Amino acid sequence: MKIATWNVNSLKVRLPQVLDWLATQKVDFLCLQELKLDQDRFPLAQIEAAGYKAVWAGQKTYNGVAILSLGEGGDVVRNIPGFEDPQQRVITATYGVGSTAVRVINAYCPNGQSLESDKYQYKLAWYDAFADWLKTEMERHPNVVVLGDYNIAPTDDDVHNPERWKGQVLVSEPERAALTRLIDLGLTDSFRLFDQPPKSFSWWDYRLNGYKRNAGLRIDHILLSEPLAKACRSCVIDKVPRENPQPSDHAPVVAEIAIG
Repeated sequence: MKIATWNVNSLKVRLPQVLDWLATQKVDFLCLQELKLDQDRFPLAQIEAAGYKAVWAGQKTYNGVAILSLGEGGDVVRNIPGFEDPQQRVITATYGVGSTAVRVINAYCPNGQSLESDKYQYKLAWYDAFADWLKTEMERHPNVVVLGDYNIAPTDDDVHNPERWKGQVLVSEPERAALTRLIDLGLTDSFRLFDQPPKSFSWWDYRLNGYKRNAGLRIDHILLSEPLAKACRSCVIDKVPRENPQPSDHAPVVAEIAIG
């Protein structure tokens, strides 16, 4: 099973890139963030023509998430139950049956803007609610994948210049503690299961030639429950789409798991 996460920063703009990538990569699941499309504007016909099914939660201009899959998903949940939030940030579904069924949770976590912003407090509250709900999901489902744009670089190894970023959003200690709380539920950062090149990042700012200078952060993650972590065979960042004309500022992250 191959599963990928990709913040496309507008599916309307980058649908051709997504379809091209699916044709070459042939993943079982592609989880997208920042659709920036209303629910009824999702390009389902084009996705189905490419051989994929989809569940999604759309939002005009901002946010929006989708799971593209080769198989049909069930028990679909949008957003975090019990957490009142107009922003469309989470889509969840179960694929398969029996011992190999996989619960896929795709999240576009809040950015936070700055440590002084109300959006930062919203981010921390959102993470608390997400962790509480995720605990119940993991109690119900042994095979869980929690992936997406977390907007948190876990360690200084995931930051191109830690000193420059010190005291900023995406790397602050409360944010990292929030991510650690998720992992402590019994999840594993699949990227760190394997030896990786130094300075491996999944996001680069459009400004100041961030990609060309490799001035990036690793903020897109695939977290796996214990059975899936044991079955994980690889996890890589595919930088090729970041070199497209009009690319997203994120690159896909792809994990291969020997299950199903």
